[in-house]
Amino acid sequence: MIKKNRPLYLGLLTGMTLMGLGVAYESLWCDPRSELAEAEAKADSQALHRLSRDGVTVEFEARPLGSGGVLTEGAFANVRFKITDQNSGQPLSGVSPGAWLDPALTGEAAKDRSKSCKARVALFLKSSIGARPLLDLNSYFLLVLNKDASLTVIDPSVSVGGVTSTLARIELPGQPMDWTPSGDDKQVFVSIPERGEVALIDTETFQRIGSIPAGKQPLRVALQPDQRLLWVGNNASDPAQSGVTVIDVPSRKAMKFFATGAGHHEIAFSADSRYAFVSNRDSGTLSVIDASDMRLVKTVKVGSHPLSVAYSALSQAVYVADGRDGTISVIDARSHTQRHLIQGEQGLGPMRFSRDGRFGIVLNTLENQALVIDASTDRLIHSLPVAAEPYQLTFTQAYAYVRGLASSKVSMINLSSLGEGRQPIVQGFEAGASAPRQAGDLPLAQGLTVARDENSVFVVNPADNTTYFYAEGMNAPMSGYPNRGHNARAALVIDRSLREVAPGVYSSTVKLPAAGTFDVAFLLNQPQIIHCFSTEVAASPTAPHRQTPQIQFMLEPAVVVQGNPFTARFRIVEGNGAPRNGIKDLSVRYFLAPSSRARNSQVTEVGDGVYEAPLELAESGAWYLHVQAPSLGDAFAEKNYASLRVLPAEAQQASDTGSTRSSR
Repeated sequence: MIKKNRPLYLGLLTGMTLMGLGVAYESLWCDPRSELAEAEAKADSQALHRLSRDGVTVEFEARPLGSGGVLTEGAFANVRFKITDQNSGQPLSGVSPGAWLDPALTGEAAKDRSKSCKARVALFLKSSIGARPLLDLNSYFLLVLNKDASLTVIDPSVSVGGVTSTLARIELPGQPMDWTPSGDDKQVFVSIPERGEVALIDTETFQRIGSIPAGKQPLRVALQPDQRLLWVGNNASDPAQSGVTVIDVPSRKAMKFFATGAGHHEIAFSADSRYAFVSNRDSGTLSVIDASDMRLVKTVKVGSHPLSVAYSALSQAVYVADGRDGTISVIDARSHTQRHLIQGEQGLGPMRFSRDGRFGIVLNTLENQALVIDASTDRLIHSLPVAAEPYQLTFTQAYAYVRGLASSKVSMINLSSLGEGRQPIVQGFEAGASAPRQAGDLPLAQGLTVARDENSVFVVNPADNTTYFYAEGMNAPMSGYPNRGHNARAALVIDRSLREVAPGVYSSTVKLPAAGTFDVAFLLNQPQIIHCFSTEVAASPTAPHRQTPQIQFMLEPAVVVQGNPFTARFRIVEGNGAPRNGIKDLSVRYFLAPSSRARNSQVTEVGDGVYEAPLELAESGAWYLHVQAPSLGDAFAEKNYASLRVLPAEAQQASDTGSTRSSR
């Protein structure tokens, strides 16, 4: 599956010889079996496309969202691939295709479409910052919550030429405490206690697009399973203002406040989103709220100091861990009465359940242990030693990951080894060299987050300000992402990739960034199929980027020889196409991948919007150019990259020798 362990598989795939892929291509338009279908295909430029090869049929379509029938720049569209067995028509599930959208090739490159398509896919897989598609349908990003009032956006696939993998920074109105993403990863809600509000982040643009009033001291935030309501825990010192604020997600407005009790609040939900369960630490209670009727149903006594609450769909019960009493109360989610009390030891804290609801893990910070509850029997079945002072917990399909405050080690509990009478397997790895405790105050937000492929994690070490990527089966993290200029505290994965929305149907909703004719490059790993479909996007006169100057690179020749003089030329035009003259602060930054040393060149204005800069290309390889000008703003600088291929001097000598021999 090409999505597995993305930082790893990218390297493996780029190591393949392109000609060794051995893939032939064919492209068929909309069903040609009837005149009606042909007429519809002509009438609809976004008609279905189909490819059949090596026993597999791939159907591609791009459809605009909303009432319009035409794909338009700046608008949202649904990109869909349906993959079936060519003979039986059965859907192929779990094949994880890759796809990229980029402007259609022209000139010589467009003549051999299949060869050009393979070359482009290979280039995209390298994830070089200067050779990226206009739209990557396989991408994901790492959102890092900082100690200060900001978030950092990291692209884990990019680390080239000294250019950091930092994609953007998002300023917040205050210091963040907790966050939660929407189910489709399109939005992130961030609590800002000092401002009494929740900041709303749009992950399409990675910008803060608003703030929602959320009561006094909003800390914990949680979205109920149906994504309709956002629940915010208010840790106000005044008991009358301590409880939860309920926010309607579609309207982005607060609906109601419930004064549930004093102290910190944790929040869990029934699987059907009918009930919200809110713990009240200082009151020693659990509040049961009917989310459909917006009323407080019941308040249940659950100990003297409840610190965490979790729901199991398997047992249909709510589990409340009390740190002072060392107990776990099991509350029936339907009758809202206690049906069992599990006795542990003082020091219980964070608790979560595996995705199937079978095993609940409760961390004991004082005893450096993880207690395992079997939800099928409501029994405590294991007490496992884990990283010192465990305080954070997350699950992948195969493991539970436990982070300790007093250790740089992350413990991994093998879920398949759990069970009554069995000997659990606990492994671990070092995420940095320092213990998180050394970073000082930490937010509620987790420093552990599951990667997109479901068998790897990102781990933030706030002490060394680095986020580490760990893939299951490895002895140590594979890579790390420093957060220069800010102090990392937590991380979230924002998934932009194709998702299997139905058996054999892989889809993604995207915002079309530009107008024109585009190739949609498609990659299937087994069998290996590469193909470029085509689609049209209409121009929108109201698109914001049309008000931003654009750059047109004039890099001739595109292949140069090492050591030869070369001048990079480019034209800058207004949104309406008129040349933009007189830009005084233009600069060209260029570097050799994967070198870490970047160079700058002085820019000279030629006239008619054309500028040029001499480059010193002393080494062979792939060089990347970036043009920017502070006076034109960030929007201009964001995508102004180009690449050059520099051949070794020996290649020129061999060519000259060959020419000399021919002349003889």
